Amino acid sequence: MTVLRRLAPNHLTTHLRHHRMRRLATVAAAVWQDTTVWTQAPLSGIEPAAESLFHVRIDVLDSPDLAASHTRAGQYLQLRVPDVEKPSFLAIASPPSDAASKGAFDFLVKSVAGSTAELLCGLKRGDVVELSQAMGRGFDIEQIEPAEKYPTVLIFATGSGISPIRSLIESGFNADKRSDVRLYYGARNVKRMAYQDRFKDWESSGVKIVPVLSQPDDNWTGESNYVQGQANL
Repeated sequence: MTVLRRLAPNHLTTHLRHHRMRRLATVAAAVWQDTTVWTQAPLSGIEPAAESLFHVRIDVLDSPDLAASHTRAGQYLQLRVPDVEKPSFLAIASPPSDAASKGAFDFLVKSVAGSTAELLCGLKRGDVVELSQAMGRGFDIEQIEPAEKYPTVLIFATGSGISPIRSLIESGFNADKRSDVRLYYGARNVKRMAYQDRFKDWESSGVKIVPVLSQPDDNWTGESNYVQGQANL
């Protein structure tokens, strides 16, 4: 009672309102956690994709509802590894069509010390993880349609951020019908650049690949500096 008497009425109202809002936020967070639907799925492949990056494929063939939740490039999901409650948020690297045709989700995962991602990268084929359904609206491709009206499309990505861009390119957005589609892909050096084996196919689909290295060696003849510096081109 002593504390309440010392608070002016408007301060008391504000204090109680903030307290109530904190309680509501806590309850909402708890409800959100409780309503997440987790689906168990095995790893069907895991291998190095570049320095500190791993290509992870998860089999969702026996989880049709999970596979069907991936509808647009740019979506992501939560992933949990055994005996660890804290999930990792991962962008889905494969196009939505792969979930239906191959029964698989692909991810490009950066192994960070002490993280869930590091534990994931240490698993083996056949190990089981838990996935939430795909979330997010993904890339709104309709905003750059028809292709004739939007002939120039510039895409920027760095490091593991190339993951949803792979999904975008391999999903198709009529790049071959546009006059100028460029992907500026930044990395510290060539060893840290994933998906180099896909560059030829991406260029065949109409996307020009422009690697940008921030710490290139003396033999590098391409673009250098940071990829955001290319935005003024």
